[in-house]
Amino acid sequence: MILKLEEVHAYYGKSHVLQGISLQVAAGEVVTLLGRNGAGKTTTLKSIVGVVPPQKGKVLFEGHDMAKLPSHKIARQGVCLVPEHRGIFKLLTVEENLTMAARKDSAWTLNDIYRIFPRLQERRKNGGGQLSGGEQQMLAIARALMTHPKVLMLDEPVEGLAPVIVDEIVAQIRLIRATGMSIILVEQNLQVCTQLADRHYIVEQGRIVYTASNADFMADDHAKDRYLGVNLTA
Repeated sequence: MILKLEEVHAYYGKSHVLQGISLQVAAGEVVTLLGRNGAGKTTTLKSIVGVVPPQKGKVLFEGHDMAKLPSHKIARQGVCLVPEHRGIFKLLTVEENLTMAARKDSAWTLNDIYRIFPRLQERRKNGGGQLSGGEQQMLAIARALMTHPKVLMLDEPVEGLAPVIVDEIVAQIRLIRATGMSIILVEQNLQVCTQLADRHYIVEQGRIVYTASNADFMADDHAKDRYLGVNLTA
């Protein structure tokens, strides 16, 4: 396992948000964190990267516990979060956003990025603020790749985007996955999740309450209805 959480507890002030999260991600695997709003999905990602430091439990990356490390050292290990707000530099060009994030030891080059994200090559001289919402999301993912991650975590990557752009980003994530990248995906769009994931975890009130392979999850209408309030086939 490249990443493993063992009984992780995390708080916002006195609010006990994560109440013993345990999960694991194998090398090259795509897993999703599903659940209703406020269940603890984003907080789980933030705990992995040290933004919301775990108060109890272990975050094991390649066998080493990162739970007490600061965020910049976790990022240097190869764990990268693309947040929901994207966080691109709107006054810099697309290419400047990418090159400033590049690590000297990165296996990812601009040519690699432009092969997966041809829209970014077309817009490479445009400022980040001139991009559409979908293009900004592509830039956020591409910039993360330039940091040479081993685990890529995506928080709501297709939220609010037009269906044609959603399809494009799904195809791009597939190409990234084909390089052997491990991916953790938080996403409300179940069609996207079931197209991409090997396995699914459902979070409820800060705990993992359900885990299944993609095939088992797709066939489990009871779990989708009970925990998510939806039926994928409806």
